[in-house]
Amino acid sequence: MDRPTLGRRAGAAVGVDLRLVTKVAWMYHEEGRKQTEIAEELHISQSRVSRLLKSAVQSGIVRTLVQPPPGVFTALEGAIEKTFGIAECLIVEARESEQAITNDLGLAAADYLMASLLPTETIGLSSWSATWLGATRHLRPFKEPVADHVVQLVGGVGSPAVQTQATLLLDRLARATGAEPLFLQTPGIVGDGRAREVIMADPAIRRVVDVWDQLTVALLGLGSIDPSPLLRDSGNVVPRALLDEIRDKGGVGDICARYFDAEGRPVDADLDGRIVGISEQQLRRIPRRVVAAGGLRKLPAIRGALRGHWLDVLITDSETAAQLIEDAPDA
Repeated sequence: MDRPTLGRRAGAAVGVDLRLVTKVAWMYHEEGRKQTEIAEELHISQSRVSRLLKSAVQSGIVRTLVQPPPGVFTALEGAIEKTFGIAECLIVEARESEQAITNDLGLAAADYLMASLLPTETIGLSSWSATWLGATRHLRPFKEPVADHVVQLVGGVGSPAVQTQATLLLDRLARATGAEPLFLQTPGIVGDGRAREVIMADPAIRRVVDVWDQLTVALLGLGSIDPSPLLRDSGNVVPRALLDEIRDKGGVGDICARYFDAEGRPVDADLDGRIVGISEQQLRRIPRRVVAAGGLRKLPAIRGALRGHWLDVLITDSETAAQLIEDAPDA
């Protein structure tokens, strides 16, 4: 917080009281004098000094300014929260590369978890997210357990290499929070609805699924129609032809393989009945849904997720946030 600034209201008469108010304010704010010192030097009571300082603020002689330090974006965070009606926005400084942004978002996400997780949490986690994987690298173990379970929200995606990363992500978070990990050991998307029904009825899968309705917080990855470099290089579970169909229907992104358009509305594709994962309705009932995503490649997906109220906490970068506000008249 900046030191209060002293000023004179235009047209105000300069009387004895006004001079005394200003003098007391100057001695206190500019010279750093204690109220007792001011009272003794000016031969007035300390209670009067206190009243004069209050008068200096009320009359506009003292104006307190808040100057955020570099890398802090309080006003922009507030604008995002107000514009899109979310509970909280955390913004990191924009970087030149997507990898650098992802790393910084991971740091911010780890800090957010350290500050916000309570001892009674049941945590849901996307099967894959580069940002949340980065967050678990930076996350320090809690002194006491803050969660009973960490639960996978959708089955494996992509190649075995990607699914190994998803398992690592869940295991790291469980270790840090003192929770029991519950893995969804199944593909995220299967061939048809009947196969999904068989898998969902399996007792081992039901143990995971039954916890979804008890979740207090969900840590969600946000996918764009163009897959991330890792998913693209290692075999995205959604075929290219189906992604093109989703794009043609207006799709811009997904959360837990549930695709939505620019307004956040679900996209009707030959996919929902084949997903082994949490439903949209279950997801929306979770009290706190946190998305950590940034970079202009993901801007349409972030905007759509905000418009569709898929999340209530956003961790993003300053360039993406500024663009969201610039586009806000269309929100």
